[in-house]
Amino acid sequence: MRSVLAIVGPTASGKTGVAVRVAQELGGEIISADSRQIYRRLDIGTAKPTIDEARLARHHLIDIIEPSEPYDATRFAIDAENAIASIISTGAEPILVGGTGFYVRSLFEGLFEGPGRNEPVREKLERRAREHGSESLHEELAGIDPGSASRIHPNDVLRIVRALEVYISTGSTLTSWQSGSGRRPAYAPVYFGLTMDRVRLYARIDRRVDAMIAAGLIDEVRRLFESGALLPGLPAANAVGYREILDVLAADGTDFTEAIELIKRNTRRYSKRQMTWFSSIEGVDWLDMGEIGEEEAARLIVTRWRERRTCEE
Repeated sequence: MRSVLAIVGPTASGKTGVAVRVAQELGGEIISADSRQIYRRLDIGTAKPTIDEARLARHHLIDIIEPSEPYDATRFAIDAENAIASIISTGAEPILVGGTGFYVRSLFEGLFEGPGRNEPVREKLERRAREHGSESLHEELAGIDPGSASRIHPNDVLRIVRALEVYISTGSTLTSWQSGSGRRPAYAPVYFGLTMDRVRLYARIDRRVDAMIAAGLIDEVRRLFESGALLPGLPAANAVGYREILDVLAADGTDFTEAIELIKRNTRRYSKRQMTWFSSIEGVDWLDMGEIGEEEAARLIVTRWRERRTCEE
């Protein structure tokens, strides 16, 4: 099975900058594994590649759907496999980059043909998770589907909600759906993970949010809201950085001070969930970005990747 270089890690850890450098050195193209960057017009709050970064390395699976359109890990795996095959056919090196663990695992560990999304049920479950915490939903899942509960971390809101959604919608547990024949992955990952001390990472997150606000995030969300392109309840509306501002706009508010602090808090919490997810994957080659810069991280990844590919050949 053909190996694919994958750069993963929490938000604000420097994945895009490192990936662009790696792509330049390897003659590669980047495939985004980010569940927010897929949406058109959600630009500032999703930290999409800058114009310069996009010029230095071609990016795939960014700006592919409207905020109102549904998109899930099954579709991502199919789209990503097609992108990888297309890149390889041109002689370039595919490089998967992102922090959406469910997308990454769906691509590299295979998928099962499960039921489609049930938006009303999902919305109610997500609201319960926000109001009462993911732990209460995880306890409910344990009583319904112990198999899924044992595999899903109590803080993994996305997968808990999905498992409960499947059961409520179909009457069958996620475990029973997964017991059928699955879709086999076409590529094997070689993981490189970017990490850093939590205090330093949280400080970077806070600075990034401040920079997004200064760059016009509130006005971006306002334009989308007023045009009807982004409204509460739409798939994209749950993205951190957007839902907090949308809540203020939907209530005809004008003070975003608390919303900004919520964005910082929720982003920090999201980064923690990301690290929990990726730490559970075996064989990740972790690089401490608190000790080295983007240039050195890229150099190490390129060197180790070439060594790995040489051994495979």
